[in-house]
Amino acid sequence: MDTESIQSGYSSHSNRSNRHGEQSRREHRKLSSKDSSRSERSVINTPDGPTQASPTHNNEPLLKEPTSVTGDEAPSLQDDNWGETTTTAVTGTSELSLSQEEVVGLWKVPDDGQRQGCRLYTPLVLGFCVGLLVLATPLAFLVLPAVLWPARLQACGSACEGLFLSVSCKLLILLLAVWAIFLRQASASLPRVCVYRALLATLTLLLTLSYWLFYGVRILDSQDEDYQGIVQFAVSLVDSLLFVHYLAIVLLEIRHLQPCYSLCVIRSTDGETSCYNLGQLSIQRAALSLLEFYYRDFPLHNPALLSASKHRAAKHLAGLKVYTVDGPGNPAGPAEGSGGLKVGGKSRTMISAAARHKNTTHNELYYEEADYDRRVCKRRARLVVAVEEAFMHVRRMQQEEQKVSPGDVMDVREAASAIFPSMARALQKYLRTTRRQHCHSMDSIQRHLAFCLTHNMSPKAFLEAYLSPGPTLQYGQERWMADRWTLVSEAAVTSSLKEGMVFSLRCLDFSLVVRVKSIPYIRMTEEYVDPKSHKFTLCLQSETSV
Repeated sequence: MDTESIQSGYSSHSNRSNRHGEQSRREHRKLSSKDSSRSERSVINTPDGPTQASPTHNNEPLLKEPTSVTGDEAPSLQDDNWGETTTTAVTGTSELSLSQEEVVGLWKVPDDGQRQGCRLYTPLVLGFCVGLLVLATPLAFLVLPAVLWPARLQACGSACEGLFLSVSCKLLILLLAVWAIFLRQASASLPRVCVYRALLATLTLLLTLSYWLFYGVRILDSQDEDYQGIVQFAVSLVDSLLFVHYLAIVLLEIRHLQPCYSLCVIRSTDGETSCYNLGQLSIQRAALSLLEFYYRDFPLHNPALLSASKHRAAKHLAGLKVYTVDGPGNPAGPAEGSGGLKVGGKSRTMISAAARHKNTTHNELYYEEADYDRRVCKRRARLVVAVEEAFMHVRRMQQEEQKVSPGDVMDVREAASAIFPSMARALQKYLRTTRRQHCHSMDSIQRHLAFCLTHNMSPKAFLEAYLSPGPTLQYGQERWMADRWTLVSEAAVTSSLKEGMVFSLRCLDFSLVVRVKSIPYIRMTEEYVDPKSHKFTLCLQSETSV
């Protein structure tokens, strides 16, 4: 009856089978008083035949007709793409229906490319404006008196010329220093503004505004006639800006060079661990340094290596079946569970089988790892032999090409494409056995082979990139599986590192957990050893044979 009510609700939206629609609507009115608690939601049951029409929106079906799967056939019909083929149905009593694309579109997050662009270029634009103001201020101090009241200025002669030369040299040095420290290309975008950079920018801006205020009150208003004093005033501003830049070098580049903390980085999935020593840094700058170290030192994250334990656990659970004899869903009780005695809803036979299987799990793990090592060694030996034979063939071809005319010499890429099929099968089997086939594409292998042939490398040099996992940076960015990181910390990300602090860097598939330990204070003492205490005397007797 529930099925009929649901089907009748669907047929009210269709324009077909009017007679059946009238009958189903009458039945729906009769059942509405009994099933009033179900007015807000409905349970979709699979119809026995394709006679009922599906709900439509703009003359298009909202949901595809599901297929019924019962019994033991359900696990066998599922494949690796089951998550992509599963359909989620949202039903209700509203007269207005939406398509799946419209429902999904409601929850889409707008692209944050504009937000990232603003966060990236806003500090750069502000810094450029402040730098332009700082560099233009000394020149304005020198030009304004000569423009506004040139007739009243006192000539200063060679003294002013020397000061002009000093200002020009210092401004050139300041310009190069600012370019070297502040106008470098950013390697990452941080969640918060750097405290020291903001402090230095504020200090520079306040210093410049203070000089402008003093210049406007003491020089512009009174139209000072001492031009040499005006030039010295501009020189003092440039000297102050140079000292501010020196302070920036100390705070941004020198302060964190002395190691103060030891940071232990642990990858959450496979437990890969490494430790690094850092100085006085904020949490976000320490996280940026750790990510640079991660791409350089940590091997590429391989999620395929983590599926072995899950497969073993699934195999262990699939081998055990527990039946409820008098369960609510099966009043008659299954025939398979009738042979065992019921104790607490489970069979004694199944409990004893589970205990015996638990005792032999370590043996299964041992033999599984031993078989895996044997297969890896076998595939590796075949790969090494195939690569060595291919490189020997290349050497023979090179010796033969030396005898022919230069126009008939084969290109390196052509040689790599010619010998690649001889090793492709062995390499593919080895990468599949070691579960690293997704890390290397055919084009990347051929490029690496051409690179080795160009630089006359040995077969071992070619195989080193595939026999052992390399650092993350050796692979393409599309293989990293992590291009956006999220910093999670209880403390503010602009605060400095402290003893016992823990924070994490998360991406889509894994996270890096960081623990902070302070480097202990080392006390070293000296102990003087008298050189005469090392001297000894060898006494010889005449009776000995020496």
